[in-house]
Amino acid sequence: MAGLCVPLGRVLAVDGVISDYYKNLITDRSRLAEPSEGTHCSHPQVAAVCGGDLEAEEALPSGLPPTFIRFAHHSYAQMVRVLKRTATRCAQVAKTYSIGRSFDGKDLLVIEFSGRPGQHELMEPEVKLIGNIHGNEVVGREMLIYLAQYLCSEYLLGNPRIQRLINTTRIHLLPSMNPDGYEVAAAEGAGYNGWTSGRQNAQNLDLNRNFPDLTSEYYRLASVRGTRTDHIPIPEHYWWGKVAPETKAIMKWMRTAPFVLSASLHGGDLVVSYPFDFSKHPLEVKMFSPTPDEKMFKLLARAYADVHPMMMDRSEGRCGGNFRKQGSVINGADWYSFTGGMSDFNYLHSNCFEITVELGCVKFPPEEALYGLWLNNKESLLSFVEMVHRGIKGVVMDRFGQPVKNARILVKGIRHDVTTASDGDYWRLLPPGSHIVIAQAPGYSKVMKRVTIPLRMRKAGRVDFILQPLGTGHKKLSRELQRTVPASRDPLGGAGLRDQPPQLDLEPLGARRQPSAGGSKPWWWSYFTSLSPHRPRWLLKY
Repeated sequence: MAGLCVPLGRVLAVDGVISDYYKNLITDRSRLAEPSEGTHCSHPQVAAVCGGDLEAEEALPSGLPPTFIRFAHHSYAQMVRVLKRTATRCAQVAKTYSIGRSFDGKDLLVIEFSGRPGQHELMEPEVKLIGNIHGNEVVGREMLIYLAQYLCSEYLLGNPRIQRLINTTRIHLLPSMNPDGYEVAAAEGAGYNGWTSGRQNAQNLDLNRNFPDLTSEYYRLASVRGTRTDHIPIPEHYWWGKVAPETKAIMKWMRTAPFVLSASLHGGDLVVSYPFDFSKHPLEVKMFSPTPDEKMFKLLARAYADVHPMMMDRSEGRCGGNFRKQGSVINGADWYSFTGGMSDFNYLHSNCFEITVELGCVKFPPEEALYGLWLNNKESLLSFVEMVHRGIKGVVMDRFGQPVKNARILVKGIRHDVTTASDGDYWRLLPPGSHIVIAQAPGYSKVMKRVTIPLRMRKAGRVDFILQPLGTGHKKLSRELQRTVPASRDPLGGAGLRDQPPQLDLEPLGARRQPSAGGSKPWWWSYFTSLSPHRPRWLLKY
């Protein structure tokens, strides 16, 4: 089967007079319909468009709409050609770029959509969707190729939802993280490949087990009161092992943009899982292991699953029937525990919240199944991307209106901070309810605000912070620490995500601070004397 071909992301009825339909379609968009059957590529009027010939794909027959979605498997060359052609057609809102190369030298090509492609806009959240991390799990790869074409065509057609989404969000799509593994799986053919053929990259590495294990370090830090458990640096010993170029490319990519939300698209089951993927007790094969943002992660997973018709199917015999009682949503470690996963790394090393979506029980389905898979996942993909606008966003500035980079945004009751980007802007995904939000940075006093997140919201609430400087002594010490703390080796290049000075105790507990010369009182004197008559007895010695 040559695949299905659909103009402008919609299905056309096969009625025998397809050429007249196309002519009317050009002048009357209201004639578009979505019956159950798609336009078959073997039809003589569209064979040139939908066939495997890439040149024919670019030279559309006259009288046909300019954008087609070809519901078929795409080789690496076809994928690159389709993404670049789509970016050219929507040049005002799209562009392609490479984040690196695979072990065999293939570009890891991304297509981006935003109001100003190629640059971060102040307070515009950034989302990334990644497919094909396992080379033989190809549905995510095709869904993102289709999604890119759909976003382009619907934007040009004036779809208000898509225009609003692209104009307020920077969306990055990486259809294939493992193009080398895909070639191995594709050589065996759809429906015939083994369960693991092509899963790994050309180095025989499982890319979703190749990221630094920060989850073990998180569990260690979480047991120490007052210790930060976010933005955990990559341990030095990680670089002693085999690090795939694809893994390294993702980690470097995460430093180029302040990603807020992410999804990794897989295959082999039908469920949405969320961090942590590694159990708190490694000997336990299955153990519920939530992050501090458990409520938010469940909302993100539900945003995908609740609009997916097959995930909401309650029949026991369906694909993924084991998860029907959970509504097709599960904590990763409660499913099965593994270390070195990409989702845990995103959450613990950066500001980004990532979920994992298993798109179906067949990893490499035949082409005739792809259109149905698109119908099942299109709304879920859009709903998930829109979730980046849940919570709050804003700018952290000093009293002169200058942005404060790497300021911390804390939420009381959630032991996981996010940090501001280089322009001082931040995004904090939050579930509905009232929250105490605190902004703080070295050398500044902290600012606290109460915010209330409604049950439904189409855009994040704006919460800005203006930080006042502390005394000159504190500020000078902060600068000295930043100058004197040595930088650790960084194989990724550039500054680390948490290159901040350690939190030093200015005075050990129990130490006696001597009065300064001339009989002046120490800096804390005015505060403690205000506690009279309950001031500490040891103040009497002054």
